[in-house]
Amino acid sequence: MKFYLSIFLVFNSVFLTAQNDGWNISTTNKTNYTGIVVANGRIGVLPSEEPFKTKQIILNNVYEKASQLGVSRILEGMNFGNLDVFINDELVTENTITNWKQTINMKKGSFTTTFIFKNKARISYTFYALRNVPFSSYIDIKIEANQDIKIKVIGKIESMESFQNPISTFRVLKDNETTMPILQTVAKSEFGRHTVATSATFIWHHINSTRENQRPELIHEKVSDHNNQLSFEKIVKKNASLEFTWTAAQCTTQDFADPQNESERFVIFNLLTPKTDLLKHHFDLWEQLWESDIIIEGDLQTQQDVRLALYHLYAFGRGDSNLSIAPMGLSSQNYNGHIFWDTELWMYPPLLLLNQDIAKSLVNYRSDRLEKAKEKAINFGYKGAMFPWESDDTGEEATPAWALTGTFEHHITADVGIAFWNYYRVTKDKLWLLQHGYPMLKEVADYWVSRVSKNADNTYSIKNVVGANEDAPNVDDNAFTNGSAITTLQFAIFAAYELKIPANPLWKTVADNIKLYKFPDGTTMEHSNYSGEDIKQADVNLLAFPLNIINDKETIIKDLKYYEPRIRRDGPTMGKSALATIYAQLGDAENAFRLFKESYKPNKRPPFGALSETATGHEPYFATGAGGMLQTILFGFGGLHITDQGIIQKNPILPKQWKTLTLKGIGTDKKNYTIKQ
Repeated sequence: MKFYLSIFLVFNSVFLTAQNDGWNISTTNKTNYTGIVVANGRIGVLPSEEPFKTKQIILNNVYEKASQLGVSRILEGMNFGNLDVFINDELVTENTITNWKQTINMKKGSFTTTFIFKNKARISYTFYALRNVPFSSYIDIKIEANQDIKIKVIGKIESMESFQNPISTFRVLKDNETTMPILQTVAKSEFGRHTVATSATFIWHHINSTRENQRPELIHEKVSDHNNQLSFEKIVKKNASLEFTWTAAQCTTQDFADPQNESERFVIFNLLTPKTDLLKHHFDLWEQLWESDIIIEGDLQTQQDVRLALYHLYAFGRGDSNLSIAPMGLSSQNYNGHIFWDTELWMYPPLLLLNQDIAKSLVNYRSDRLEKAKEKAINFGYKGAMFPWESDDTGEEATPAWALTGTFEHHITADVGIAFWNYYRVTKDKLWLLQHGYPMLKEVADYWVSRVSKNADNTYSIKNVVGANEDAPNVDDNAFTNGSAITTLQFAIFAAYELKIPANPLWKTVADNIKLYKFPDGTTMEHSNYSGEDIKQADVNLLAFPLNIINDKETIIKDLKYYEPRIRRDGPTMGKSALATIYAQLGDAENAFRLFKESYKPNKRPPFGALSETATGHEPYFATGAGGMLQTILFGFGGLHITDQGIIQKNPILPKQWKTLTLKGIGTDKKNYTIKQ
């Protein structure tokens, strides 16, 4: 399937009256501005604080090289979201407007900007990344005149200079009396890996946009090969209004054999589909997503924070894609848009409880790349499947060669196996287990049997790895690596038993004898030579949650008290969320809530609360952190556990700041859990 991106920019037909509540976050402050992306699992559009501007458009699973000798990087697409709007020949800019306001509506998946232009016009426009047209977004524009005004609007397709050999055109397609004006730019990505095609047009509401004699005259201007423009002018009388749409579609050869024609078809689809019908379908699909939700009563700020986290996981994933989610989702090119353990260990578990369709796409992403993982194992002298630390569309290792993580951070393979067994635990889909789950678990287990080294005392070590704490490279017997290997070996045995297939006896032998080192007082050592250094993020503590390998309260508390003060202040946000979850499961609501807030509050960026990876970073939106904080809610305060019997609840607990917590639409039977003080 070739990649197609359609963006529909339409301006809101009514002025937004939303306020800060559980579904809407509004701002009138541009200071230290970090925006919120609108996305639908295929595209990410990042609006700007500047009127009618878009910062960037990210295309999911479309990769080009980051440099001539570099690894792959997710592609920043052509920008079709920048419009120039003139009123009485004066450009609408930040300096010519007042009463500026922006609102993210998480329930509807929309982002609205409103303002007043010099008391001459009231303006509103809303971005949508259409859920129903997976490569499509929609901006809805309304300009209300306070006096007679002349409006000129310029829509653009802007391609960066790195795009090669752009062909920028304007044509009017016609079928009988239906005319379809199409602005288009087609170019090669920087190093020629993909052809990228963007088409665009205007739509006027309350005017027959397809009849040439009933719409404003369109003027085409190719400012340069990289700046293709289409404009119109319109007189609007006092107290009247103009409503119109700028719609665009962007396709690449990643997903379409003929991206140029496909981009035109999507624009035509948007042009000829009534706005009310198109948006209703989008709203309905978001409504279906929110059938699984987290509802907190008594703490509005935490409700907004948690729902914004869940909004981003829903926005970055989709159930019909077989694609995964990068650490920054579709909000930036950070980490090159590659797929890490962030998905399987942090984002996937809450999605598995809340939306099995998206969760299935995440595991299918790995199934589709199993053969490449088997090739990698062979190439490094192992058996089974060895997954890359950073994955892209190819399934091969995409980590820069200088980064030791790409060569030595091997726990990713166990993380994949754990995700697969947990999918079966929740869904009980035995056909999937037979066709996808067990084949994956078998290869992962075979890898670990070949990866371990046997010691003289018949124990097993896993040597020369980078663990979850990446500050300690090339160590032996890293706690989380060993613990995750034990867990996935056990899960492979369970899967074989479930299907009545004989399990390799070595799986149990190795699982029962992999070493975990201890200090004299019983505290778990992070690796065989660990001597108390500060760590980047949680490692040992993950053996208590999510692995449940360490499950006696005394050791859990020892490990918590030892490692919490050693986590770097500038470490990634998800580390403390794991500690918070453990404290909640121990019944300590005070420490759980403290660490829950510490896990993300310092990382919130104004004005909407977008999460950066660290307390000093500024890249939105760190989806890994979203996954961690949601796990604290679900598995900590909510008391949910994924077991061989499915999802069960044990000992939920609420912080004193909350009146109730409702976990809505959990599991395949969409069960609700309500916890009260």
